[in-house]
Amino acid sequence: MPQLLTRIFGKSSIVCRFVQDHFDHNISPTIGASFMTKTVPCGNELHKFLIWDTAGQERFHSLAPMYYRGSAAAVIVYDITKQDSFHTLKKWVKELKEHGPENIVMAIAGNKCDLSDIREVPMKDAKEYGESIGAIVVETSAKHAINIEELFQGISRQIPPLETHENGNSGTIKLGKQTAQTTKRCC
Repeated sequence: MPQLLTRIFGKSSIVCRFVQDHFDHNISPTIGASFMTKTVPCGNELHKFLIWDTAGQERFHSLAPMYYRGSAAAVIVYDITKQDSFHTLKKWVKELKEHGPENIVMAIAGNKCDLSDIREVPMKDAKEYGESIGAIVVETSAKHAINIEELFQGISRQIPPLETHENGNSGTIKLGKQTAQTTKRCC
């Protein structure tokens, strides 16, 4: 969600790696939003992630709330090699806290951990900030598939279970965990 091009920060690359186990060196910036799904086992449950990959450029900023409204979780990405991206992440967290769902699970992904030799954002700073806002903090590398599954498994463990009566008989599954297939919407 940071303001610079998606390829710099890696939101789309993280989603692509998670859903398709693929990395594209020439990924284009997201225009508006893209949508992907993936079902993963979590213990004795199946969790289906409905993922909105929203554009990070400032000109698309006003569209973001319609994607994270009603979401169970949000992944906010920064580039560990760009201090400015970490500052921008904090602005997105503030926006999410002001306009997002009350109990949204937040995860902070410090992407490009494979480039730690040119790091500008210390992991200690990210962990301290994550603790202060109650977020999951994971350093990832979409390029080398480092901690991508762990990021989404961490999110999956944080979303509370649904009560049986919450799903009714409509055939629609609401957000949360249950023993059947579950739908989770992330942005």
